[in-house]
Amino acid sequence: MKDPLVRAEGLRKWYGRSGHRVDVLTGVDLTLDRGEVLALLGPNGAGKTTTVRILTTLLRPDGGTGTIGGYDVVGDARRVREIISLTGQYAAVDEKQTGRENLTMMGRLAHLPHRTVTTRVDDLLSGFDLVDAADRRVDTYSGGMRRRLDLAAGLLIRPQVLFLDEPTTGLDPRSRQTMWEVIRSIVADGTSLFLTTQYLEEADLLADRIALIDGGRVAAEGTAAQLKRQVGEANIEFVFDAAVDAQRVGAALTAHSPIIESRTIRIPTDGSLDHSRTLLDAVAATGATPAGWDLRAPTLDDVFLALTGHGTTTIDATEETAA
Repeated sequence: MKDPLVRAEGLRKWYGRSGHRVDVLTGVDLTLDRGEVLALLGPNGAGKTTTVRILTTLLRPDGGTGTIGGYDVVGDARRVREIISLTGQYAAVDEKQTGRENLTMMGRLAHLPHRTVTTRVDDLLSGFDLVDAADRRVDTYSGGMRRRLDLAAGLLIRPQVLFLDEPTTGLDPRSRQTMWEVIRSIVADGTSLFLTTQYLEEADLLADRIALIDGGRVAAEGTAAQLKRQVGEANIEFVFDAAVDAQRVGAALTAHSPIIESRTIRIPTDGSLDHSRTLLDAVAATGATPAGWDLRAPTLDDVFLALTGHGTTTIDATEETAA
């Protein structure tokens, strides 16, 4: 039986008083194994940041327990802080200092030996592609550079667990791709990663397991493939110029269980080349030519919609403002 590095059992958190209470977490259960990447995926207000703040000792739960490395996040908070690092949604760096000065200051605040600080700062500046900007003030950095510097600062102590709370929020697509590469390199070096995100692609690309959180509770968890299988099969989607064409083709393909919506037909498929070719040939045999077609596999958003009734972009303001 595995001994998880991070464990949350029945975490609860609420704000306000009786009669005006807002429940943020209503019983969160999670585990993170050593060397694993866990993505906590959900919309704003679902409870992601509150969960992270409890597990990183910044917030006391109103119920349940959390442990990291066997240490309780409330009773052993000091020991927990020695083995974790947290990077939030916004870069927490001093804009008036250079990148090198920021990292050096963080190393000294962590009471690392001078020689260790110097070596680690040089290594991190190189690893995060910040050497050329190392001696420039941070207020000249782009948003992506600041985020990378913040992440580098969190790795000065070589944490057992790195918590990343929506690390690519607000970044442009290119900067987001760069951050993903950096995160992969961190995991490859042996750090376990607890990631919160609203981005489906981010969870799909980076995580070994994904936990879908909604309304303060984990709705489902598993690998991306396992979660997508809960939705069902892939579909080939055909779009026609006129609804009458879609109706005619659908009537001819009843054996394939088509779903007809106006000008669109969706037909379940196992995604194999042979079955896709069979369906394409069947449509061609009707004499109708679709305006376009596409193979559509289930997405994490489909999973979230099926489980919760809404997608991951839904805004629910019950959580983070109070936190």
